[in-house]
Amino acid sequence: MLKKRELADCNPLYELMKHPDVFPFVRHKTDSYEEYLFVTKQTIEAEEVGELISRTITDEWGSPIGTISLYDIEDKAGFLGTWLGKAYHGKGYNSPAKEAFFNELFFELDIESIFMRIRKQNLRSIHAAEKLPYAIKVNETRQNLYDKPNQNGEIFDLYEIPKDLYNLYILRQNHSQDDSEHLMEA
Repeated sequence: MLKKRELADCNPLYELMKHPDVFPFVRHKTDSYEEYLFVTKQTIEAEEVGELISRTITDEWGSPIGTISLYDIEDKAGFLGTWLGKAYHGKGYNSPAKEAFFNELFFELDIESIFMRIRKQNLRSIHAAEKLPYAIKVNETRQNLYDKPNQNGEIFDLYEIPKDLYNLYILRQNHSQDDSEHLMEA
């Protein structure tokens, strides 16, 4: 479902990113395939020096369908950026991709908090964030982080996924599965 970014995936990803329902919500907008290739190369290099973490989201056949990244990493925290090609919206790829990425970030790469800056007009992403049982809206409790992108008006909502809350969710999921398996054995 996730793999390290590769230049070989740029052509299909660029074609998916260009869709008008996707393009406005992509962090690094590019106007040509060559520019997308250059930005991807910069992304790979930035990951090598610890500035970000980025993965390609794949479908069940290993074809690239989007990307998920943690940007602006500082003090074991960063900002999430993710997009899927339009053909993959509503097909059940978003949640498993995020869960796999969060597991890697929290349990392998020592990240403590993930922030999501979501445009207030992006109702699809706000709805997805509010469905996550481990995400909390922090517009008021993280005022300094909320104010920075909203200097020219209230454009973004800010959500946080703290490691401890995510870990609690995982423990509850595992406990719930253990209970279900125990009941089935009885």
